[in-house]
Amino acid sequence: MFQMSGSVAEKPSDLLTCVMCNKVYTDPCTLRCDHTFCRKCVTGYIQTRPDAVQSKTIPCPCCRQATNVPHPSRPVEEWAGQIKPSIIIQRLIDSHEPEHTRSDIADSQHCYVCWELGETTRAALWCPDCEVPLCDRCVRTHRASPASREHQLSDLSWRHRMKRNRKLTCTDHTDEQVKFLCMDCSKLSCQTCSVLYHRKCESVVTIKSQLPLLKSGLSLKRKIMHNALQSKRTKKSKHELKVKHLSETHQLIHANIQAITERIVKNIKLKEQQLLDELDTITRTIIDDIQAVLKHEEIEMQMYRQHCEFIDQALVSDCEMDLYDAYQAWEFGAADFGDCPDRDKADTRRIDDIRFIPDTDNVQQILDDLLLGTIDVTYEDVQKPPSYCLLYETMDGRTDVDEREPYLRDNTVLVVNDIETLVVTDWNEKSVKSFYTRKDHSYHSKLSLTNSPFGVAHLKENHVIVTTPRSHQFVIIGVTPDLDLLSTIDTSKAYYSVAVLNPASLVAGAINCVDILDMEGKALRCVSGPGDELPLTYPYYLSVSSKGNILVSDCWKGVAKCLTSEGDVMWTYAPTEDKAISDPCGIVATRTGYVLLADRRLNKVVQLTEKGKFVRDVITTRDDIKSPVGLAVDRHGSMCVCDKDGIKRFILTL
Repeated sequence: MFQMSGSVAEKPSDLLTCVMCNKVYTDPCTLRCDHTFCRKCVTGYIQTRPDAVQSKTIPCPCCRQATNVPHPSRPVEEWAGQIKPSIIIQRLIDSHEPEHTRSDIADSQHCYVCWELGETTRAALWCPDCEVPLCDRCVRTHRASPASREHQLSDLSWRHRMKRNRKLTCTDHTDEQVKFLCMDCSKLSCQTCSVLYHRKCESVVTIKSQLPLLKSGLSLKRKIMHNALQSKRTKKSKHELKVKHLSETHQLIHANIQAITERIVKNIKLKEQQLLDELDTITRTIIDDIQAVLKHEEIEMQMYRQHCEFIDQALVSDCEMDLYDAYQAWEFGAADFGDCPDRDKADTRRIDDIRFIPDTDNVQQILDDLLLGTIDVTYEDVQKPPSYCLLYETMDGRTDVDEREPYLRDNTVLVVNDIETLVVTDWNEKSVKSFYTRKDHSYHSKLSLTNSPFGVAHLKENHVIVTTPRSHQFVIIGVTPDLDLLSTIDTSKAYYSVAVLNPASLVAGAINCVDILDMEGKALRCVSGPGDELPLTYPYYLSVSSKGNILVSDCWKGVAKCLTSEGDVMWTYAPTEDKAISDPCGIVATRTGYVLLADRRLNKVVQLTEKGKFVRDVITTRDDIKSPVGLAVDRHGSMCVCDKDGIKRFILTL
């Protein structure tokens, strides 16, 4: 049962709503990326995506990650029907939806049986199998009935929990219960179905035998979802702060732009006033000059009138002296009268008119080129591709009795007594450590050795094998999940890496060689040496794939190789340029066939295909990884990495 806290617990319907139709899930199905939608919504979405039909995949409407269709030859309308149903989501929906079939009495404090008989009796216990409340009298009847005597009654507060012993009946054979799981087909079946339809499958097991795996898997999923929820809450808080910061920044920039604009407008107004003042000054000057000329003209006109009258009087008197005086006066004043009106033109520049020539083009160009400022933005680093991994747990690798800084070299994961246990080797502390969780509490164990351990591998059941190259030994350790030294095996060479090749033999790496050994540590043959096509020098890390091939990394050569148990080279990974590797360390194959390779110097984990072709960098420094060395993949597909800071666990979505 999932336990949600905070706002999630207050609004369970938010978790049960399809983001495509905004309604409670109807027949929910989960895509490869773990996003869940209504099956009919997925069908409708596929039909709107011709590229999906062409590629025969179902793209996720949220993250666009593609989900392969098991049988793409069938009609498109049936593709969504091939996607696995989300049982957990469906059970959550069933547990939260109103139980109308049993009326509102099932949600009250009254006995359901009595209510059916027309009585109202206060309930005392709850039957999770029948999903009804019962009073004391009906409880006795319920326990006496052969059909319900095995039902485990509980307190009324448990009524909304799922059935603890829910039985699933086969749809084809209604008289049989589903008890088996076909690992090849990933389908549940009854005994008859197992015989009829899965007799050719290699692995058909009981559901009960898989309960430890299911429990540990669900615990892992819950931890991942819890960490993802915390991560989302942190991101949400950051985004809310970002929105607040952007709003405040917007107001400041808005005010700044207005201030700059007002300042520029003020300067333009000042220019306007300067032009108007200049116009007023020039106009006044011109008018004053013209008025002075007018006054001078009036004086001269008066003088001309007086002379005209004097001449007129002389002509009228017809007196010789008057005529002579008038003539003499003209002769002496002719220079003052003849050209007087135009005399100033030769030596005086007068303003004749005023014009304003607007520099419209220049002003328009200035306005066009005018930059009040620029809106500058900074971008987050979005070069990282959609997430292929999720960091969900970090441990520093320390114990209470450590005296030195841990230097973790390798790790492996195994399940002991339903407890997932991480076993690591600590070179500096000369010890092997185990870390595990029991009843929500973290524990650790430490086993000190005489010499520093290097490689570690899961040997069988609850045993691991550890290399101590300086002692030329293998150490066999029991995991309970605490550690217990069982035995030591002397070897002829200083082996750094080790893996189980098959139930009867081991494969181990020493300087310049990779050897096949028996379980007593005796070398049977060498599969790698100086005579090979690409000789290995320091094969400090190796593992065995599901097909029995040997994966080896050579830190000195900067290569990774895949060898058969006979020593044939399947492929060699030695790229250059942007895909180059510098100091390869841990190497391991995933359940889906991919190969993961750690590079200590370049601080990354590389994903390769089964044939050694580069796919992508799945983990880099962006994922808080520092000098990764040992790698391990557990049965749930999560990856454990030993690095400079300790142990980091990632859930992979390869």
